[in-house]
Amino acid sequence: QPQLVASGGGLVQPGGSLSVSCAASGFSLDYYAIGWFRQAPGKEREGVSCIRSSDGSIWYADSVKGRFTISSDNAKNTVYLQMSSLKPEDTGVYYCAAGDGERLCPFEYDYWGEGTQVTVSS
Repeated sequence: QPQLVASGGGLVQPGGSLSVSCAASGFSLDYYAIGWFRQAPGKEREGVSCIRSSDGSIWYADSVKGRFTISSDNAKNTVYLQMSSLKPEDTGVYYCAAGDGERLCPFEYDYWGEGTQVTVSS
């Protein structure tokens, strides 16, 4: 059964760092693109970052450029999102999703994880 599990969320102070993980099972990430999304209370879900393992292509939303780093460990079939200089507006549920690797950020996604809560607060 193909599935994604997002983990690593928690409470962190503004300016701090946190890393979240997306572990895939039942399929290989070798020919898929992985997208990270987040959703804050009362706001629409927004794309944060994408990575395509086949060529290492990466995309970041303007709001996180220079602060977030996405990476892939194909041996572990896992994608990571390292978050630094965190701001309260980064708070939300972070989801990962997998889609066809023809596009860096797929137009539609085949598999979604349930998400992990990230809270940035003093």
